[in-house]
Amino acid sequence: MKKKRSQYLDYYESLSESDQLLLNDFFSGFHQHIALTPKHEKQMRDDFETAFLYYSRAGVDLGTATERLAVSKLGGFYARPPVLWYPLDDAAKIYPLAMKKNQMAVFRLSAYLKEDVVPELLQISLTFTIKRFPSFATTVKKGFFWHYIDTAKRRFTVEPESDIPCRPINVSASGSQSFRVLYYKSRISVEYFHILTDGTGGMVFLKTLVAEYLRLLGVAVPCTDGVFDIDETPSSLETSNDFPKAEPSEKSSGFMGKRAVQMTGRLSCVKPYQILHFELDSTSLKEVARRKGASVTAYILMLMFLAQKYSTDDPEGNIQIQVPVNMRKFYESKTVRNFALYCSIKIPLSEITGMDAILPEITRQLSEKASRQAMNEMMNATVGLVRTLRYVPLFIKRPVAGLVYGFLGDKIFSNTLSNLGVVAVPAEMGAFIEKFDFVLGTAVTNRASCSMITFENAAVLSIAKYTADPSFEEKLYSLLKADGLEPNVEGSEIYEN
Repeated sequence: MKKKRSQYLDYYESLSESDQLLLNDFFSGFHQHIALTPKHEKQMRDDFETAFLYYSRAGVDLGTATERLAVSKLGGFYARPPVLWYPLDDAAKIYPLAMKKNQMAVFRLSAYLKEDVVPELLQISLTFTIKRFPSFATTVKKGFFWHYIDTAKRRFTVEPESDIPCRPINVSASGSQSFRVLYYKSRISVEYFHILTDGTGGMVFLKTLVAEYLRLLGVAVPCTDGVFDIDETPSSLETSNDFPKAEPSEKSSGFMGKRAVQMTGRLSCVKPYQILHFELDSTSLKEVARRKGASVTAYILMLMFLAQKYSTDDPEGNIQIQVPVNMRKFYESKTVRNFALYCSIKIPLSEITGMDAILPEITRQLSEKASRQAMNEMMNATVGLVRTLRYVPLFIKRPVAGLVYGFLGDKIFSNTLSNLGVVAVPAEMGAFIEKFDFVLGTAVTNRASCSMITFENAAVLSIAKYTADPSFEEKLYSLLKADGLEPNVEGSEIYEN
């Protein structure tokens, strides 16, 4: 940082007297907006100085640079003491209870731009954006009965990507972030501890962050299609726990189930072992699914059942795939916190004999199990469970939850398919984006977890691998090819010899 500071001083001294006065006024205003620790305040000032250096190199005049970096974008967020705290939503309460070393519910959303990321501007975009998401600008704390999230006033940081995707986030330190923003070449990624949000809320944050980054580059992006206005006051509806919206029901479906068939293969010590992305032409994918009389989700599930059977040595049992369901489909909600549950699609191994044999059954189960009625029953079960445990002290809840999660947990599932569907962004923003992808984090027992997202004509099916055995993805690839689809496969490096 000393070198950058020296570069800034050289830059400052090279300016005219009037431009020096302009910068002096800028940083006078900056310090009026900041009441952080001396360390964080200095780091944030360095961020702005580095951004000015970037603009100078890029040929942007100082007047335009000060307009884009206007300290009014900081609002009062960094000048006020932290006073807000949030109880966890009903779905989030399990995540901190189930944490242990190298095991944490983290997921990733990424936007791929058409040009390499400018880190200096990405850092400022996060500094400006985070104030619009107060439930993200938090740190995890322990209460007597439950964990909760407490406002953290600090410099939130972006980092170059240099490690395993979706690795655990250290949330034990005071004031620590519960998410991370990463960049690599043209990719901007945000990894979230699931305690903060689900895929829908996470996508709103990513889109808003990218929109603000583009504004700093001089691109005006309207606040539509899930892009928040970062200067708007956050609504309490955006941070609400919406699970109590469940309609009264005589039935409430449980969470327990029998153990499912797992893929064969030694689990890696390093998780994930590998990330694979199958990029497909979305028009062709929809056409193949339409010809088979199925939705895209049902079609991909069908391929997963066939590939899963090919990847196991178990002679009998059920393959059971978990499918998260966005509850915003059924209940009016503006929350950017968790508001998703799941259904389970189950087929016995003996009945998985081919596409025609299982696709109608998958479609039937999706229609029934992901229906409003079925999801309402699960919402009632979720709310009821939280109410039952609300007065059990945390030091008792945590070991019991850890035991259940560790010894049952994802053993009742063979795999997961989380499909976030089609991403819509303003046209002004879409012109700068190639594609998105979505990666699920560490599973305990499952050898793979699948996720999918579509932007314009790019449908990206991602597989987080926890074993070196390539049987599952090789079978999946061959099935896609047999249906006339040509997946473009990209992957991470392998992290373990």
